[in-house]
Amino acid sequence: MSAIGKYEDIQVTLERHVATVTIQRAPFNYFDYNLICAIADAFDDLDKLDDCRAIVLAAEGKAFCAGANFGGGDAINREEEESKSEESAFRRRSGRLYGEAVRLFGNKKPVVCAVQGAAIGGGLGLALVGDFRVTCPEARFAANFSRLGFHPGFGLSHTLPALIGQQNAHLMFYTGRRIKGEQAIEWGMADQIVPQDQVLKTATELASEIAGSAPLAVQSIRATVRRGLADRVRAATDHELNEQEWLIQTADSAEGIKATAERREPVFNNK
Repeated sequence: MSAIGKYEDIQVTLERHVATVTIQRAPFNYFDYNLICAIADAFDDLDKLDDCRAIVLAAEGKAFCAGANFGGGDAINREEEESKSEESAFRRRSGRLYGEAVRLFGNKKPVVCAVQGAAIGGGLGLALVGDFRVTCPEARFAANFSRLGFHPGFGLSHTLPALIGQQNAHLMFYTGRRIKGEQAIEWGMADQIVPQDQVLKTATELASEIAGSAPLAVQSIRATVRRGLADRVRAATDHELNEQEWLIQTADSAEGIKATAERREPVFNNK
């Protein structure tokens, strides 16, 4: 096994044509612009590496990715932000982040996500970057945006219904319900379920099986079946950002975020 490159908060290794990109923000692996940019950079570098034929996206800690850390690093000039409205600052931060998310959907090599724990909100969006997902009974999948008084992001308004169907996606969006690993398998949100301590091993085995096929053929087939996906995700994130921009200013959104932080039921007032 050899290490590939140096990236912030992720480790990239390569063994027998399979690269493993591991998020290292345990225990919850909250994401921000810098993390998504690092993963996208790693994917781009692995696309250029002939010895890499498939990628496993994994995470250390309790969660796969428990959602966004909007207070995290986003490489935006804070002094410049202070001269603009909060609404504009939010659009700038989220717009840049979503630009990096779109990059993830444009990579060339197949991706298997090892979802060993919670994939919540934008963390679910990150899990859906993969072609396949290996999970476990302990995992939880949730698009909890409505419980935050907020709109789905990360392209989920396109990727989730495309994967599990409109009705199941609407149920997740409207209720914020957490879906267990077994239900994720039934709905097609995950492809294999194994004991938690076997998730990474099984994801690597699947990636190795893919790597055993002719790499140029696999990339050609993948480009065909995913044709236009990055463009569709870009269009989805553009609309999602428009909706998020006004909803983040509502009292209900403030209450949803506060209630979640305080681990209590929110009291929404339609304002």
